[in-house]
Amino acid sequence: MNTILVTTSRGLDELLKQEILTLCPDAQIKQAPGMMQFEGSKEDAYRLCLWSRLANRVIWVLATGKANDADALYDTAMSVDWQLHMASSHTLSVQFIGTNFAIKNTQFGAVKIKDAIVDQFVEQGLARPSVERKLPDFPVYARLQRDNVIIGLDMAGASLHQRAYRQQTGDAPLKEHIACAMLMRSGWTENTEAPLTDIMCGSGTIAIEAAYIARNIAPGMKRQFWGFNKWLGHEAAIWDALVESALASQKPAATGIYAADSSRKMVSIAKANADFAGVFSDISFSVQDATKSSPPTAVPGFVVSNPPYGERLGELTSLIPLFNDWGKRFKEAWKGWHVTLLSSNRDLLRVLKLRASKDYAMNNGKLECRLVNYALNEENVVQFNEDAGDHEFANRLKKNLKRLKSWIKKTDTNCYRIYDADLPDYNVAIDRYDDWLVVQEYAPPKTVSEDKARKRLQEVLLYLPTVTGVSPKQIALKVRSQQKGTKQYEKFNQTGEMMTVHENGAQFLVNLTDYLDTGLFLDHRNTRQKVMQLAKGKDVLNLFSYTGSVSVFAAKGGAKSVTTVDMSKTYLDWAKKNVALNKLQGPHAFIQADCTTWLSDHKGKYDLIFIDPPSFSNSKRMQSTWDVQRDHIMMLTHAHKCLNEKGTIIFSNNKRGFKLDSAALETLGFQIENITKETIPEDFARKGNIHQCWVLTL
Repeated sequence: MNTILVTTSRGLDELLKQEILTLCPDAQIKQAPGMMQFEGSKEDAYRLCLWSRLANRVIWVLATGKANDADALYDTAMSVDWQLHMASSHTLSVQFIGTNFAIKNTQFGAVKIKDAIVDQFVEQGLARPSVERKLPDFPVYARLQRDNVIIGLDMAGASLHQRAYRQQTGDAPLKEHIACAMLMRSGWTENTEAPLTDIMCGSGTIAIEAAYIARNIAPGMKRQFWGFNKWLGHEAAIWDALVESALASQKPAATGIYAADSSRKMVSIAKANADFAGVFSDISFSVQDATKSSPPTAVPGFVVSNPPYGERLGELTSLIPLFNDWGKRFKEAWKGWHVTLLSSNRDLLRVLKLRASKDYAMNNGKLECRLVNYALNEENVVQFNEDAGDHEFANRLKKNLKRLKSWIKKTDTNCYRIYDADLPDYNVAIDRYDDWLVVQEYAPPKTVSEDKARKRLQEVLLYLPTVTGVSPKQIALKVRSQQKGTKQYEKFNQTGEMMTVHENGAQFLVNLTDYLDTGLFLDHRNTRQKVMQLAKGKDVLNLFSYTGSVSVFAAKGGAKSVTTVDMSKTYLDWAKKNVALNKLQGPHAFIQADCTTWLSDHKGKYDLIFIDPPSFSNSKRMQSTWDVQRDHIMMLTHAHKCLNEKGTIIFSNNKRGFKLDSAALETLGFQIENITKETIPEDFARKGNIHQCWVLTL
């Protein structure tokens, strides 16, 4: 007898314990999170390797001992007589799990054990075993627990969830042992004659594992590589007998297992995997949309699926309507069935509007998930009235669109704001860009719980397509907290996709997904018209230019020359593209510089200067911090030196509570006109404090 260590994923402990007791009835199990230990024979270890549907690793323990420092770890590894288990000609690998105060790095721990093994062979005058990470002859497994370490042979050689039948997968494949746990928790494994369907089957893992269970196929049957293959202690006769017995115990073809997906490509992949697994004929495959699906049999059974989780923020915009429609379809067509779903987003599952009967914690890889069971009984299939006309957010959005309808027809633009936190509970701004919507979620106030804020956001994303007619796939979602300085320009996606929009006879490139802001500040639509009106025949300077929209309108207004300055090369390049897009001729200078310092010693002279600085910035590319309240007079003083006689500055910023130092500006000789009211467009009129704007003239 020897100590056997069996590991699994978080949430599968109790299921694994029951499985071990079924396969090894005499086992006296010591249980810890994610692992089981018991005294067993080689036959027990082999049987677990061949038959466990839930384990990740089966470790034949060779030593346990101290690892409170590097020397102690080395000594524990040296206590094993490695020549009893491997030859010097064998390759080895060491997988090291865990850290402590002394062993802070798993790679360091692995190297210390490897050194001990190699040193032992060298001390005996033998050749040094070499390291091979992919398919080693002797895979060593070490698990650190505080100041103690367990060292053993990884008998599987690689995680047991790898059944060796997958030919291809989708983007987020479900691990095979998790699929088995889902089937067990669903209740289907207690009655495998009942119909089973996965209506979001992906690469087919759930259906294939179900077929293996129904036919009593050992999950390790197709694996060729095992960690014990070249182990000197391996007893091939015992292993071969277990394999022969497993083959003899397989049952004939299974019935009543179905798999479907909306993607024809994924169904094709699932079929290929099932064919390689040897269970193609046991599964009925089809291409269908889960939101329009119907039960494959008249007799109710089990739906077990791993739907998309929406891990990326933008995915929620299409998933929320999908889950809403899916929940309705369950209630319409799947009465009497049992549904089991795995998701890392419990809030997304709530969109189904189904009452759960059981709920389990379970990891899928590194993702913390919930496995939720639903019984579609009479009580659970009641349809909720979800008419958009009965919902307060939908009603407010409809009113806004009705109010703006005549203005939208008159205005020459296809990008405008349609909602801006009109209702306190629905704290979002919604902008339309042609046939796209951008939803910016403001960080909720401390008085609103995160759960409530998430629920409200889900409702926004649910009703938006219905009210606006915009496809969920063309809704970009962003989270906006209070921004400081250039943080509004930070990149958080990498699509690089641009679209063209128009405004008052000009065209602009916008990016709706990659940045918090899109490349066009909609609240400055009227301000840009003011610049165009004043620009004719003048030398114009555009500071903090962003993507150059003001420069475009200055040129369209007949400016003599336009100089565009910004610290970001990305945005200057964007500005150049906007100028080129509008086919604007004439002198255009583009300068990459920190406007807060560049202007101080600039010698150029201009008739019109536009300044719209950030509220605050501490960018690493700046020589010092910038605060618009503190520093605006200094900047306007520098700008004053660059003005020609009778020159004009348009100065704007969006700092809430900003106070213009009028006395200091009058001392410089400026006449001041507050034009804020006329620069706030109709679609921003409800929140007239989005920016302030002044005309300063000499």
